[in-house]
Amino acid sequence: MSNKVLITGGTGFLGSALAIRLVKLGYKVSIFDNNLRGSLNKIKNILDQIEFVEGDIRDPEKVKKVTHGIDIVFHLAFINGTKFFYEKPELVLDVGVRGALNILDSSLDSKVKTFIMASSSEIYNKPTNVPTNEHERAMIPDIKNPRFSYAGGKLISEILTLNYLRRTKIRDLIFRPHNIFGPDMGNEHVIPELIRKIFLASNHLKNKKCSIEIQGTGKETRAFCYVDDAVEQLVCMLKNGMKGELYNIGMQKEININKLIEDISNLLEINVEVLSSNLLRGSTTRRCPDTTKIKSIGYKECDNYYLGLGKTINWYVSNLRKQYT
Repeated sequence: MSNKVLITGGTGFLGSALAIRLVKLGYKVSIFDNNLRGSLNKIKNILDQIEFVEGDIRDPEKVKKVTHGIDIVFHLAFINGTKFFYEKPELVLDVGVRGALNILDSSLDSKVKTFIMASSSEIYNKPTNVPTNEHERAMIPDIKNPRFSYAGGKLISEILTLNYLRRTKIRDLIFRPHNIFGPDMGNEHVIPELIRKIFLASNHLKNKKCSIEIQGTGKETRAFCYVDDAVEQLVCMLKNGMKGELYNIGMQKEININKLIEDISNLLEINVEVLSSNLLRGSTTRRCPDTTKIKSIGYKECDNYYLGLGKTINWYVSNLRKQYT
């Protein structure tokens, strides 16, 4: 069995969860990361079972060295977070595009057997069909809006992967994750932001009623997928995915932001009044993947949304209490 796995960005949210699962399944895992947004704390329980190499994905020599002897590459290294998209688009693109070129070149030189590229549901922008399947057109609607540095970098990475590896024997796969969430996912995402707002507005959960302001009306939708469920889809893709194919990762279960807030408030036992405001320019109002394709290669759906939401809330509330006491 080809079992030497390299995960770039492996100390990040999804990368660390994937590493923990692959170690449990018996793979020999190496992680390459500079910990800009990740943390060794996320993989502390498997540090003695993996190889960790600190480095920048933009450094071709380090990338080449860490890829030597590897069978399977998961390329997850990227700059995420809306704040970065708007404030440091040049960094987002530099890491995204230069990083993709480096890891592809090194994978070709090292003759890896499987190469898996992490893309994003952002490349669909405002999809013409919801639920959205992998045949949906990809687009960048406004190249002057720095928000699209992220989606643009992901789209370029997809094109590079498909064309660099098209005529090779390397099994290339691309996945497009949709709103993956869980404990310690960072603070620049909707669920942590809502938990923080409710925590502060309710005076550290001491009050049973509060009001919070959100972007949009609350009728905007997403399909939230707990990280453990997403990792099982990635494992399924690793085992059964076909060369040159793209797979949506997520849950085909669309809910609006008002319902998400209601679920969070119920778990916190707080009555939350929602105040609307304008969406950021370029934001999409609906997002939900069609997961037929990942199911067609053997993924047995298990929806841990509510269980995962409870675990996520507990983690963030615990850390907020430490921060504000």
